[in-house]
Amino acid sequence: MTALATLADQINQLLPQTQCTKCGYQGCKPYAEAIASGAAQINQCPPGGELGIQHLAALLHKPALPLNPVNGIAQTQRLTAVIDETVCIGCTLCIQACPVDAIVGANQLMHTVITSACTGCDLCLPPCPVDCITIESLPEALPGWTQRRVEADQLRTHYEARELRLQRDIEDKAKARELKKAAMIARSQSSDPSEAPRVQANAAYDPVAAALARVQAKRASEAPPKKHS
Repeated sequence: MTALATLADQINQLLPQTQCTKCGYQGCKPYAEAIASGAAQINQCPPGGELGIQHLAALLHKPALPLNPVNGIAQTQRLTAVIDETVCIGCTLCIQACPVDAIVGANQLMHTVITSACTGCDLCLPPCPVDCITIESLPEALPGWTQRRVEADQLRTHYEARELRLQRDIEDKAKARELKKAAMIARSQSSDPSEAPRVQANAAYDPVAAALARVQAKRASEAPPKKHS
């Protein structure tokens, strides 16, 4: 392990693990790596606020800086997403966006937020097609530093477990596609030879690409003819 990697890990340990991207990076770890390499300043994390900046400054032996207003306002209260369940259409886009699995629900069924797990990162807002999610302040202020570290460790565990699960899902789906393709090709080789081209074509069939092609063809057929001068 390099000294830079070790420093990035130490910095990451001091970040709130909300994965909110307000720092300008795709999560706490990339931000920690950017600080370690000198590509980012220590004052770009609104959830960490002044207390977080002070601890980063102490670790790196740098002067504490005020939070950069470009990145937002320092968070002092606990925040949570709230879903208007009367408007929610059950599209699951917010579930896919949540980095810590704080939203539960199923396709075309009502979604709800686990308040105790939600960090108020607001990553679920942009993908919602019906604007049924708001970020609200909870009554209690953020806890002291020791408790924040405990909660950050829990959030990191949730985030890393989610990332592993998503990667596993990608690999499993890719394996399933390859197995299906191999099985169809095997069937074509053991059955009527005249059927082989059709079976192999089915094995290579991409339903998403086919759907896009149909849409493009329909749009092309409906487009008004070009005027020639």
